[in-house]
Amino acid sequence: SLKNHVDPRTYDYLRRLFKLMDVPETKFTRYRPWFLSLMLQEPSLHGMSETLGVEEFLTRRAHTNGKPVLGLESAREHADIFLGLSDRQSEAMLLIMFIPAERGSGSAGDALANAWRRGDADTDTRIFMDGFRGFPSLADRLLTNRNRKWMPKIEGYLRSGKTYFVVAGTAHMGGPNGVLALLHERGYHIEQL
Repeated sequence: SLKNHVDPRTYDYLRRLFKLMDVPETKFTRYRPWFLSLMLQEPSLHGMSETLGVEEFLTRRAHTNGKPVLGLESAREHADIFLGLSDRQSEAMLLIMFIPAERGSGSAGDALANAWRRGDADTDTRIFMDGFRGFPSLADRLLTNRNRKWMPKIEGYLRSGKTYFVVAGTAHMGGPNGVLALLHERGYHIEQL
């Protein structure tokens, strides 16, 4: 039960939230906090299309053009990112969604979108990391550690003599532990077009 994995105050907050959404308590109590976080981030819950995202667009285009689509991590490795969270990390991941940004005017979402449009991965990464300021181990698990694990695969692509198109969330690209910085440290020339 969710009650066994979160603080009673968190549980009470979720109970009230789901009641407002007309979701019976029995429907959400069987999930871990990290899974609820992912569910609540679903684009369809916010009136957005699940088929218009960048990843979906690029995947469809690759399939249309007969290009293979590979992952930087297996489905199991991706699932283990969440399955291996401690109760505290899992609860933090959920609660971070409800903590208002402390960034003056405009929302963090607007700032992320504006930085993305400008191609400013460092700002996107900083905003993401700011949201996890009180939970650095969670930020490391979701972002930094994965970036480092991806390096051998990306370097293999670079050394293969073939052309690869690598896609990852913008927060993975920027900052001192981002994919671009890690490649630069290894002597690769990075150029943004």
